[in-house]
Amino acid sequence: MSRIFSSLLIFALALYATAPDALFAASEGGHTESIEIDLQNKSVLQRGAKYFVNYCQGCHAATYMRYSRLAEDLEIVPKLMGQNLIFGEQEIGDTMNSAMSEQDGAAWFGNAPPDLTLIARSHGVDALYSYLKNFYLDPSRPLGVNNLMVPDVAMPHVLGALQGWQKPVYEKSKDANGERVISYLELVKPGILTPAEYDQMVRELVTFLAYVGEPALMSRARIGTWVILFLCVLLVLSYLLKKEYWKDVH
Repeated sequence: MSRIFSSLLIFALALYATAPDALFAASEGGHTESIEIDLQNKSVLQRGAKYFVNYCQGCHAATYMRYSRLAEDLEIVPKLMGQNLIFGEQEIGDTMNSAMSEQDGAAWFGNAPPDLTLIARSHGVDALYSYLKNFYLDPSRPLGVNNLMVPDVAMPHVLGALQGWQKPVYEKSKDANGERVISYLELVKPGILTPAEYDQMVRELVTFLAYVGEPALMSRARIGTWVILFLCVLLVLSYLLKKEYWKDVH
């Protein structure tokens, strides 16, 4: 009985841990792209922080991250941090709050924009990357855009001027409900960036969000390497000690 209970408990915990990704994936419509990120690349993280502050923080906060921690981890001089990444009346010791209040966000968009501190941990970097690439023009929506990953999204395409504007290209057949199925998105108005440059920018922004969700990953990766080396040395010493103790037994 105890083994069965343990197995059920492990299964329940695993299901709970993957539930947010599963729920997000249910709305993806098969348009998810996989990416590789490098949390050890400080230059990428610095550029990602710049994109977050300039394009995201006007509506979204990252209230579990302090500017001082960001400056230390990303090796940004505090003076430069204050000049380029801290706006308004915020100080280096403050958390990364948004300029928009929850009340204003709910009034303007129907829902208050979510805090993005843990967004990469809850949805995954692949889903975020794909989400930011799959906005398309939709005159039926209040803000004129929709998203393949999150249908009827309330968020405007804040990166539209950089990416350009896409329109949906539909398949000839319809789904079981008689709705037209989007085959792919076509760029109809180029943006400031080329498609390759935009992809790189989004990857760097998502990398920053992954760092914000778990800053300790950067140090854990370094510490883990030394721990493995220590254990290897300890294994050799333990084996030699075992041989020394047991050599007289035989």
